[in-house]
Amino acid sequence: MSARRFTLDGSDALETYLEELCGKVREGIRQLIPADRLDAVLLGGGYGRGEGGVLRTPAGDRPYNDLESFVFVRGNALLAERQFHGPLHALGEQLSQGTGLEVEFKVLTLERLRRSPTTMFYYDLVLGHRCLVGDESVLAGCDHHRDASRIPLHEATRLLMNRCSGLLFSLERLERESFGPEEADFVGRNLSKAQLAFGDVLVTSAGLYHWSCRERHERLRNLVTGSTPSLFPGPDRARIGADLLAQHREGVEFKLHPVRSTLSREELGERHRQLASLGLQLWLALEGRRLGSAFPTADAYFGWPGDKCPETPGLRNRLVNLRAFGPRALLQSGSGRHPRERLLNSLPGLLWLRSRSSSMHPQGLRRLQRDLATDATDFPGLVSAYARLWSRFN
Repeated sequence: MSARRFTLDGSDALETYLEELCGKVREGIRQLIPADRLDAVLLGGGYGRGEGGVLRTPAGDRPYNDLESFVFVRGNALLAERQFHGPLHALGEQLSQGTGLEVEFKVLTLERLRRSPTTMFYYDLVLGHRCLVGDESVLAGCDHHRDASRIPLHEATRLLMNRCSGLLFSLERLERESFGPEEADFVGRNLSKAQLAFGDVLVTSAGLYHWSCRERHERLRNLVTGSTPSLFPGPDRARIGADLLAQHREGVEFKLHPVRSTLSREELGERHRQLASLGLQLWLALEGRRLGSAFPTADAYFGWPGDKCPETPGLRNRLVNLRAFGPRALLQSGSGRHPRERLLNSLPGLLWLRSRSSSMHPQGLRRLQRDLATDATDFPGLVSAYARLWSRFN
């Protein structure tokens, strides 16, 4: 699917602005990458799917989302990334100035795309994009990325982890001594992302994911009102389903028509508590199904000793740990597990367990410090360490 518009209902002026910006992206890339090395450039994200955010302002419609371009080059993927990452990053910074949005690039190869397993990221890119260089023929051999039923359950966990991480970062801001418009906008934006993601997780767990947020909402509606088995088969299914559907509706509206939050700290804090509670129910149900072990509470999940990333091979995990944490990491227990497990371990401890009181049990604190490779003892310090790890393995 190659989108004809960048937005559903943005003004002609906004559409023209985005078209001109894409022209600058195209021109800039062609100046940096020789024609015999450049296979294609695909615009992904909301604007690539034709569902980009439209920020209504007194001066007219403005863009809101990032402009994400995926640059496919010939040759070894790692070498290409090293060769072109710097120049493309500089181009992105140059084009971002004065636009009100971030222009970002990711270097890929068509060979890697064709041989990679299906993921939510690749599914969205293959089915929802705009060709800036090249045409649809470059995606030959990528049919497996068009089948949403092949998206594995750990992809739903990854989405949920990332959006609950946004709730964690928002909690840290809500507890800061100073809370102004910038913090309010940050928290409001992350709450809306969580609203959308929670419903998306339920749809993904049923093998019904779709690249369009509007179609996902319809599929979620059918899922929670129908007889299809879900993550919540018990008496709470109807209540939780109705809550997820209502939250998702607001999340879709924000994605298409974002606003800058002007709510107070107290109002945002109450919304955060409600979403964090819903997120915990979803987290325990999803991880219970994925890992084949019942998790009645966040404590049970936090203390579970099993491998939380069983889909990743042990040898590769050791190499990743060696590169990320140095030789000492190979001497530690769990060196054969993926570093993302550290995030899956730490997030419940910080978001759901710690928030019940002003302090954490010493044993829990030591485990957080070990997983996050930090000596921090206070909440801001632990969240900062989590954010550093999350930026590498989210």
